[in-house]
Amino acid sequence: MTQSGEPADVLFHEQGASWLWVLAGPISAVAMLLIQLSAGYGIQLLIPAIFFVLVTGFIALQVHAARIHTSVELTPATLREGTERISIDDIVRIYPEPTGSEEPKWQSARALGELTGVPKGRTGIGLKLTNDRTAQAWARKHQQLRAALIHLVEERIPPERKS
Repeated sequence: MTQSGEPADVLFHEQGASWLWVLAGPISAVAMLLIQLSAGYGIQLLIPAIFFVLVTGFIALQVHAARIHTSVELTPATLREGTERISIDDIVRIYPEPTGSEEPKWQSARALGELTGVPKGRTGIGLKLTNDRTAQAWARKHQQLRAALIHLVEERIPPERKS
């Protein structure tokens, strides 16, 4: 939201996890019911109900946590990685993608967000921040996030011209 109460333009967004995973709970309950029927025990709802509640509850908790801690949102003013939000004005440079076998220094920098590193399934993007700090942004669709970040930073700080 902007200060005027209007929603900010979202340039890039990843939700972190899909609620469709919660369907594993009902699917597991139906599978247990079918196993009971094929084994000749008839319909006994206790075990399928236990599977339904436990699997659905556990996966719902995991999805909820992933939607908080592994979501990404980029607006013209801020980059949010999980629960950490940084101003685009704090980003001085976007490091190029790593090439070759040597690991760039920025890959050992801290990952944005409250997680201890870049989440599984995501790729880091090196950022040079103000006060000579380095960090890693991350996303599943890292090419799209990188392009949007480069556009925002170059819009604010034109690239140096080579003579």
